[in-house]
Amino acid sequence: MKKLLVTGANGQLGRAIQRKYESDNRYELVCTDVAELDITSVDAVVRLVDEIKPSVIINCAAHTNVNQCESDWDNAYKINAIGPRNLSIAATRAKAKMVHISTDYVFDGTAVKPYTEFDETNPCGAYGKTKLEGEKFVRQFAKEFFIVRTAWLYGDGNNFVKTMLRLAETNKEVRVVRDQIGSPTSTKVLADILARLIETDNYGVFHGTCEGFCSWADFTEEFFRLSGVTIPVRHITTDEYPTPAKRPAYSVLENYMLKLTMGYVAEDWQSAIREYIANGLK
Repeated sequence: MKKLLVTGANGQLGRAIQRKYESDNRYELVCTDVAELDITSVDAVVRLVDEIKPSVIINCAAHTNVNQCESDWDNAYKINAIGPRNLSIAATRAKAKMVHISTDYVFDGTAVKPYTEFDETNPCGAYGKTKLEGEKFVRQFAKEFFIVRTAWLYGDGNNFVKTMLRLAETNKEVRVVRDQIGSPTSTKVLADILARLIETDNYGVFHGTCEGFCSWADFTEEFFRLSGVTIPVRHITTDEYPTPAKRPAYSVLENYMLKLTMGYVAEDWQSAIREYIANGLK
């Protein structure tokens, strides 16, 4: 039986991957998180990979606190860049396929049409910059790799959807930005994309999001409607909600390579959030 090593396995995507493979007899999952594996230590990573000899490594580990990354560059760089580097070195030694999850934040958000995989990157904050450095290391050190950029993830864990629903319980209204546009993406959809990719030798950079796009405010109104929440959503501008990190105003990703090379079209974001609400936010 092949072994599939998952880092960051306790996160939203890690949990979705575990569900995806729970009844798949082709793979034995080896799930690690911070307590089991320090991906910033090349010695620790190589030691574990040499021991278990996985055929696939999926790196879901990341420093995803976008605001904190601004004041914690060194730690963000170690996790988001050095970690993928170490895993890629180990993957090449083990002749394993390397799967690395990246982000829409590698773009600056000034586009007027969805970003494709071959559009120029230009991150505007520490999170995007360190994630882009991680991509570069994967390209440099992994022989067989899939870099999959995703956006606006939600699943089994802490996320925007759960935060807004929690706020709705104690507030008469919620304030949500209307001028940041992206593609809300279910971890279930992304886990399906990854599962399809690793069965191929179709290596390279891919975008993996749900189809369609909306603003954070429109997204909130939709899952409030599906959840029976009746409080109003006040649409505000980014300037009215300042944060330490600059967010891309438009970060819609076009899954061009998935469509072109595999004929794969992801579920639209409206259907995905409907399923997520129906399944009890999992």
